Amino acid sequence: MLFLTPLLVSVVCILIAWIFKNVDGNMERRKRETRARAQARPWVEEDLKDSSDLHAVEEDADDWQDSEENVEHIPFSHTRYPEKEMVKRSQEFYELLNKRRSVRFISNEQVPREVIDNVIKAAGTAPSGAHTEPWTFVVVKDPDVKHKIREIIEEEEEINYLKRMGRQWVTDLKKLRTNWIKEYLDTAPVLILIFKQVHGFAANGRRKVHYYNEISVSIACGLLLAALQNAGLVTVTTTPLNCGPRLRELLDRPSNEKLLMLLPVGYPSKEATVPNLTRKPLDQIMVTV
Repeated sequence: MLFLTPLLVSVVCILIAWIFKNVDGNMERRKRETRARAQARPWVEEDLKDSSDLHAVEEDADDWQDSEENVEHIPFSHTRYPEKEMVKRSQEFYELLNKRRSVRFISNEQVPREVIDNVIKAAGTAPSGAHTEPWTFVVVKDPDVKHKIREIIEEEEEINYLKRMGRQWVTDLKKLRTNWIKEYLDTAPVLILIFKQVHGFAANGRRKVHYYNEISVSIACGLLLAALQNAGLVTVTTTPLNCGPRLRELLDRPSNEKLLMLLPVGYPSKEATVPNLTRKPLDQIMVTV
């Protein structure tokens, strides 16, 4: 029986080694899967994640404001147009917006401040979850601040293009002839940075839930684009990936505000060009049931 002892020891050692090897293999496989997921969506950052919270966390319930239930309701005032005028207005509005293009060559010619005020007021008419209006529009005209914004964005964008975005995304952008150099951040007379407020504050200082804050602010951005087109100005929608925290600090915005979009605004430069792209026809974007 004594000869079995070394054999059993050997078997036990082999078994232990096999267990550890499988554990290490599983850990390595999980690491590879994590890296693969990160590579699949390397551009996702905290500021771009939708942090809408439909229900306040129970342990923080005392920090949240009481509901505002008593709001007066008033008669709705509505202008109804004859059918022919409806068709005419809708066609003209479509034709106006169909001329909208993303323009990366922007003149340094100054834009009237009243126009900027009006387009932002138009954006502020957007609907929002529980009428929380979770948006902040930061208008930057100071040349030094604009240049600091450009430095921050170009530093991160170079890393995005070379490492984070991946080959396919970079390839898809080639037809737009865009890269990490963003000259328009200096030349455009106005930069509008749109922040989503992930929560707000009531008059009593308690936190206020901002339902569907990202969807609400995105709708406001759409109205802002339409208002800029209506005013005869151009822009290009930019989402400065991985720049949110630094830009928030530069612009002295509170921690409950997360950068969603940046719009350089102005007139097109004389040498401005755009890619000759077409839009999908109606039968490819609409389904009637």
